[in-house]
Parts: sequence; C-alpha cells; structure tokens
Amino acid sequence: QVQLVESGGGLVQPGGSLRLSCAASGNIFAISAMEWYRQVPGLPRELVAGITNGGSTNIANFAKGRFTISRDNAKNTMWLQMDSLKPEDTAVYYCKAEIGTTSSDWNDYWGQGTQVTVSS
Repeated sequence: QVQLVESGGGLVQPGGSLRLSCAASGNIFAISAMEWYRQVPGLPRELVAGITNGGSTNIANFAKGRFTISRDNAKNTMWLQMDSLKPEDTAVYYCKAEIGTTSSDWNDYWGQGTQVTVSS
C-alpha cells in the first residue's frame, strides 16, 4: 500500500511564504513524476508545478517567479516553496505522484490535501 501525506499548509498574510511537503511511503519500487495541484471550491483542480525524477521542472505561469518545486528521491519527498503569496493562492493543495510498486505496476496516487489560506 502506498500513501502520500502533505503538510505545511496554513494561514499566511499576503506577501508571506509557506513550504509544503509531500512524503510518499509504503511499498514503493520507484517514483516517476511528482506534481502539485490546487483546487478552489467550485473550480477544477489545476496544475501548479511538476518535477521529474531527473529534476526537470515545469511551473504554471501564475506561479513562475514565486513558487519553487523540489524533491529528494532518496527520501521520496517533494516540496513546494511558495513566496510572495497572494489571496488568490488560497486553495487546497494536493500532491500527486506516479509510483511503481513493481517494475511493471505503476499508478497515480494523490495526497489528502492541505489548506493554504492567504489573508490579512
């Protein structure tokens, strides 16, 4: 069984920073791509940033220059450093990972989400 657990969300003032973590555990053979998504009630979940196991990243336009994605393959952990936060960044943030439990059995897994609220 595989589990993804996010942490690091909370309430922050505009202009502030938060660092989200996503840790994968369980029966893991390997992890391929890892991604952060966010969702506001009533709207579709949107991609924030992604990172391959080789370290290549892609960042959504709204996050460029403010958010940084990183990972530690040895620790099966991914982070999202969020700086210069704006009220419109308020959302539930989810991590997603493509995980193989064997060399031929790969699936996408999601974390439970962590609330980020940007407000004065």
